[in-house]
Amino acid sequence: MEIQKQKISNGVKEIISEFESPMHKIAKEQFEEAAEILNLDPNLRDRLKKPARALVVSVPIKMDNGRVEVFQGYRVQHDSVLGPTKGGIRYHPDVNLGEVAALAMWMTWKCALVGLPYGGAKGGIRVDPNKLSINELERLTRRFTAEIFPLIGPTQDIPAPDVGTNDQIMAWMMDTYSQQIGYSVPGVVTGKPISIGGTYGRPEATGQGLVYVILETLKNMKISPKNSTAVIQGFGNVGENVARLLSEQGVKIIAVSDIQGGIYNKRGLNISEVIKYKEKNKILRGFPNAQNITNDELLELSATILCPAALSGVITEKNADKIKAKVLVEGANGPTTPGADKILNKKNIFIIPDILANSGGVIVSYFEWVQDIESYFWDIEEINKKLFKIITSAFYRVWDFSKKKKVSMRQAALMSGINKIAEAHKLRGLYP
Repeated sequence: MEIQKQKISNGVKEIISEFESPMHKIAKEQFEEAAEILNLDPNLRDRLKKPARALVVSVPIKMDNGRVEVFQGYRVQHDSVLGPTKGGIRYHPDVNLGEVAALAMWMTWKCALVGLPYGGAKGGIRVDPNKLSINELERLTRRFTAEIFPLIGPTQDIPAPDVGTNDQIMAWMMDTYSQQIGYSVPGVVTGKPISIGGTYGRPEATGQGLVYVILETLKNMKISPKNSTAVIQGFGNVGENVARLLSEQGVKIIAVSDIQGGIYNKRGLNISEVIKYKEKNKILRGFPNAQNITNDELLELSATILCPAALSGVITEKNADKIKAKVLVEGANGPTTPGADKILNKKNIFIIPDILANSGGVIVSYFEWVQDIESYFWDIEEINKKLFKIITSAFYRVWDFSKKKKVSMRQAALMSGINKIAEAHKLRGLYP
């Protein structure tokens, strides 16, 4: 009996340590700081620090060579007090339970902040999708969907694409779920191809939302876009769209980067040519009429706008004092550590926090879900009009809250989202 208890105890310790990833530590520190200022009920604080449900699954698939390989998969639902949970699926070699739990927590605050009837969720598989064939990728996606099937559904938990996934993977997920149900259920995922229930505007939604809040920020700071420069770390879906859309507004993009490094030209980069070069060569380095730089050097360039749109934890206490941008807009989730936050605030760098800045993706995913449920679809003009209204409204609520409470934009955004969730829990009570 004592041995059994010890095994159970060790098992609990292993699960707890799995949550303790660097990203989850950032998410918890941010939550604790906001909860302290809000004077949040200690009982609620303990509940909201932990996800409501976390599922770890084995995903065995037959590889093209006939060998069976087993991958680790995750789906975490942080909170569902406002409605079904919502969040992306990422395929990446570094995916772990702690990272997924942190992203699910941020998604809860994000949905509450912008007024969506969702809670936060996230999922993923620890895999490098670039090393799989298209057939292996399909088998992996379908088996993973079957493993998490009991948790997902249009009124339960709605996945979406994230790092390493795309509209094709969402199509496979939707089809697998629909086969289990017995009829087509397009609302089970968002980020699908338009032909099977996707929506216009979804691929560029996160970047479009970022640009909307950047332009509102510049307007309030009385800075003309045509007199502004921007530096963007990450040239995937988000970073590329931010670069393209900002350049269309007259902002001079002086540097961009991908995982292998960046390119810099103080006179400005021709973004349409950069996109063509990346499509042809798969990397940015070597682009003509530009200087090759590292990702670390890119972050420290002098510019009006700095947009980290790639990895978490890239701005730390070690490099925060070297940041020269006037505006830091977080395209990635958790790119700035709490220690770096304090340094940047002392330097009066205006920070648009991730849960506000990159909320365009989930907002347009919400539009897709609504259209699927109603079987009534909107054009791109209506999508962008509704996105602009929701995200700029949230921006000004955070702006006003920040000034009223004399807190940073990040604290104001977190406090707004957390307070809404806390109020809902108080009204609904604790069952049983």
